[in-house]
Amino acid sequence: MKSGMRHRLAEKMAGEITLSDSPGRALKKWRLSFEIPQTELAERLEVSPSVISDYESGRRKSPGTAVVGKIVDAILSMDEDRGGRHIERFGRMLFAELDDEVIHDIHEFESPVSLREFADLIGAVPLTGSIDQALFGYTVVNSLSAIMQLSSEEFTRIYGWSTERALIFAGVSTGKSPMVAIRVTSFKPRCVILQGIAPEDVHPIVAGLADRDRITLLTTQTEVDPLIATLRATGW
Repeated sequence: MKSGMRHRLAEKMAGEITLSDSPGRALKKWRLSFEIPQTELAERLEVSPSVISDYESGRRKSPGTAVVGKIVDAILSMDEDRGGRHIERFGRMLFAELDDEVIHDIHEFESPVSLREFADLIGAVPLTGSIDQALFGYTVVNSLSAIMQLSSEEFTRIYGWSTERALIFAGVSTGKSPMVAIRVTSFKPRCVILQGIAPEDVHPIVAGLADRDRITLLTTQTEVDPLIATLRATGW
């Protein structure tokens, strides 16, 4: 494992948690991003699971920098014990430069945002899957550029710091290519929003692919620039 990558990632995680207006929510986001159950993290830290739960819910006073450091170190060490899959993924994102031709906009939320609220804001219509869930960010990508230019490994860049996000593919024709591209990658977004297409024009196979990967699928006909402007104006 690259010590420099781990150190920079630890700094980013600890800084985000400590400086967040809702440290508990930021902590929960990172724990979920590394797919670590509360009970396992608590065991590693030798505390009761209720301590982690209280921090994340805000019932307990926000942890200080020393405690946050220990929690972050525990999360990273547990991932290393499992092969370091998430550290490598987040490390690639940390060191990678974003290509404006591929990624139009990318943003991480400090606190979870309701997918239902997110969808209503950009005029997105659900096709399949539940919209009663939370998002921790969004990415707006040029559908054709992402599929043509990114390798399967580079494709993970569009997930930002968490797959618990809305992945918005701009300029799709049928929606088939983006879902096939996601199908062959290891990580799956919480939801996919197909921009620039009416629900009736989505290829029949697309909803089935989304269901198979447990991805909520939506469409929106809101133009890309107004869509991005609207999202940026929310202050999330």
